[in-house]
This record gives sequence, C-alpha cells and structure tokens, in this order.
Amino acid sequence: MSFENPSRETIKKLLEEAGNIAVVGLSDKPDRTSYMVAHAMQSRGYRIIPVNPAADSILGETCYPSLLDIPEPVSIVNVFRRSDQVVPIAEQAVKIGAKVFWLQQGIVNEEAARICEENGIVVIMDRCIKVEEAVTKPVRPS
Repeated sequence: MSFENPSRETIKKLLEEAGNIAVVGLSDKPDRTSYMVAHAMQSRGYRIIPVNPAADSILGETCYPSLLDIPEPVSIVNVFRRSDQVVPIAEQAVKIGAKVFWLQQGIVNEEAARICEENGIVVIMDRCIKVEEAVTKPVRPS
C-alpha cells in the first residue's frame, strides 16, 4: 500500500466540519504532548473527548476507557499510541462510525490505514493535529 495523506485543503475542510474529537491515549499530565495538543485544540473551540482507561476526567471532560464506551458521535479519532497498538483502535473507529482516523506525528500503521480506508474513513498519519490546525486555519462555525 502506498499511503498518502490528504491535501492540506482537505485537512482544512475536515477540521472545519469536525464535531467531537476523541483523543485516544490522552494523558492527564500537563507536561505530556497529548495533553498539550488536546488542550490547544480545546482552547481553539474543538470538543475533546478523552479516551484513557486510567483516568476519570481530563481537561474537564469525562474520560472513557475505549472508543466503544463514548455515548455520542465522534468525528475524528486522534491517536496518541505507539504504532504497534493502533490496529484495534482503527477497528473501534470503524465500529463507532468515525469520519477521520488521525495518527499523531511519529505514528504510522499501514494495516490500520487499510482497515479505515476500506470502511470509508479518511486517514491521516504522522501529522500533528495542532500543527495542521494552525497551518490550515480552518474557519469554525460559532
């Protein structure tokens, strides 16, 4: 499989249309990258849903043990887990009907990408959602 991320224009549109963003592997420690990125996205008006089985609440939001436990729709699944751990997360993203499966910078998994793409989910790998949001400057509805 020869994977290629969507264009910046497509990423901008995905961010403009984003509803809830589930952040898998979100840490409750403010010095962790996942926390800093999720906090920045939250401060820019995005609704963050933390996914971490070891926490009850992060960034003022209820935390869920898995994507399957989230009781509302999720637009983007943003993943902060090692590359070798993302296939089951991709399978859960398919089950919940996510629109975008986003692997943070340094995370690549071709099998997870295939699973998502075969089920109509847009895949973004090895890119930071915070950086892409800053670069594309999406116009979010108020």
